[in-house]
Amino acid sequence: MSKKIRVLYTIPNFNTAGSGKSVYDLVKGLDRTVFEPEICCFHSKGDFYKEVEKLNVKIHLFPFTTNYRPWLTFIFRVFKIAKFFKANSFDVIHSWHWSSDISEPLAARLAGIPYVYTKKAMGWGNRFWNWRSKLSTRVIAVNEDMIDQYFSELQNKVVRFPLAIDTDYYKPDHIKYDITKESYFDKDDFVILSIANLVAVKGIEILFDAVLRLNDDRIKILIVGNDKNEYAQDLKARYSNNANIVFAGKQLKVKPYLALADLFVIPTKDEGRREGIPNAPLEAMAMNCIVLGSNVSGVKDILKEFPNCLFQASNIDELTEKILYIKNLSEEENDTLAKAMRNQVIKEFSINEFLRNHEKLYLSIVN
Repeated sequence: MSKKIRVLYTIPNFNTAGSGKSVYDLVKGLDRTVFEPEICCFHSKGDFYKEVEKLNVKIHLFPFTTNYRPWLTFIFRVFKIAKFFKANSFDVIHSWHWSSDISEPLAARLAGIPYVYTKKAMGWGNRFWNWRSKLSTRVIAVNEDMIDQYFSELQNKVVRFPLAIDTDYYKPDHIKYDITKESYFDKDDFVILSIANLVAVKGIEILFDAVLRLNDDRIKILIVGNDKNEYAQDLKARYSNNANIVFAGKQLKVKPYLALADLFVIPTKDEGRREGIPNAPLEAMAMNCIVLGSNVSGVKDILKEFPNCLFQASNIDELTEKILYIKNLSEEENDTLAKAMRNQVIKEFSINEFLRNHEKLYLSIVN
């Protein structure tokens, strides 16, 4: 039997389940007769880390990046990382680090190991992204805008693999969850859900203001995500007098929340570190929940077949109209649109296609 291809996935942490979910899916789903996946992260904190441990693969806790300064000793610290890579005889290193760090790809070069990174979010704030890309063997972009805006001169090494979800897990079912609509609201309320890492670019206040303009107490908003940071605390303070807005906090398992929602909204602003391919709206669509999203990179990739479900970023009036339109759909119209959205996720964002694309890429690199 030929030697298995050892793929190391590097990711800073599993504090949140964003990129961590993609790494989890890759490690879980790779063909183990061909590949031997391992993981490297900075620490073992975070609830999702416990889920990753259940995959029963080797997890290295090692600082696979280093600070640039002091420059005088930078290369020696990079050599230490390279020594770790080489000592473990990895065949491919696939980074899910969100930053423009160049120490990791430089260390991989010094170790003589092919290096791939996934560009998951929009943003190209400094020259180090170019250096990181040039040091890489291949680059994975998750949406079309990235290729046009960032990689026009490097298209020979860039591939586009949209992020994906497990549609056998995220699907409409008849399971009775502990969390239901009545956990927060009344049974007949129209519940709008948004699941996000609560930072300013997510534009959650756009959703709040759009719903407030409708002046309908039967429309409720449920927000799932870490509500302990400054942005979230500011939101809670600004809208504290509105009983129709509920913050459920960070949740490891979001499926029960998706099951209770009548509508999912992702109101990302067109600024800063925008979306790559956000997981939460894909999960909602797979659960037969209609999604409205701002017309920004990543979100428009997901909703390209449903242009009427896109609204101009930060346009409160347009979002208000879209919410009212969805709320007033007949049961048959709602069902037809919801099913079409699930079918689109199965067609373009399938976990099986996601896995096969990565396996083919790794094989093309090492062979």
